[in-house]
Amino acid sequence: MTSNTTTIPRFRSGVTALGLPLLFIVMWSSGYVAGKAALPFVGPYTMIFLRFASAAVVLLMVAVATRAPWPRTWKEVGHIAVVGLLIQAMQFSGLYTGINLGVSAGVSALIVGTMPIFVALGASVFLSERIKSHQWIGLLIGLAGVVLVVSEKFSFGEATVGGYIAILFALLGITLGTLYQKKFCTSMDLRTGGFIQLSVAATFAFIAAHTLEDLYFQVTPTFLFATSWMSLVNSIGAISVLYVMIRRGEASKVASLFYLIPGMTALMAFVILGETLHPLAMIGFAITAFGVYLNNR
Repeated sequence: MTSNTTTIPRFRSGVTALGLPLLFIVMWSSGYVAGKAALPFVGPYTMIFLRFASAAVVLLMVAVATRAPWPRTWKEVGHIAVVGLLIQAMQFSGLYTGINLGVSAGVSALIVGTMPIFVALGASVFLSERIKSHQWIGLLIGLAGVVLVVSEKFSFGEATVGGYIAILFALLGITLGTLYQKKFCTSMDLRTGGFIQLSVAATFAFIAAHTLEDLYFQVTPTFLFATSWMSLVNSIGAISVLYVMIRRGEASKVASLFYLIPGMTALMAFVILGETLHPLAMIGFAITAFGVYLNNR
């Protein structure tokens, strides 16, 4: 009787612990599919501006309606704004710039996919997290799986040096942003803090969109649905889940989940967009999942 009573809470705790990572992986991956669906009707920088700006408006309304607490000092506001610049503006502007300058999607995914390694290194140095040997093994196995997932789309093409610098810029943004969020912003309110971060990122994206694309977009049902999805599900939902996981756990373990993004994106693109799903990608996805398991067990 005691054994059954103990087992049920453990099972429920396990489901809860697994639920947030799975939710994050699905939500974050869906943004790539939605972005690809929207791009024929909008410039890339205009797309991320509309995504950030509309999400900021939604969070502001939620914050006001629920009387969410605002940061008490300008120092707190500054820390929150820095994360918005790093994770939102720096990551996505660098990624789209690199792809626009000829870096293939496969190479982009591989470069940004090394983020968990650098977050683990940074967490051990700046956050005093102890990275155990089985975690390092899991990170390396996960990286090998990412290589297999993107191998069919791996091409250097006509990419310029500036393109690779831009992708490295994106990698630097998501890496530093994850560490900075864990160090300085774990206590921020997700409603008001999210509004501040998205407002800062939207301002940055607006300057790029206005300068390079003249804010071009074409209103179609696909464009409206995809942009709304990225705004609500990705910029609000996925980011909020990410911050909750960073608040509760070690930055290095949370970062390892990003290894699963390319594989999940490939699955979604196969189901929704009809893209080809290669057997090697599925093998890589399985290897990546095993690596993430080793890192988080």
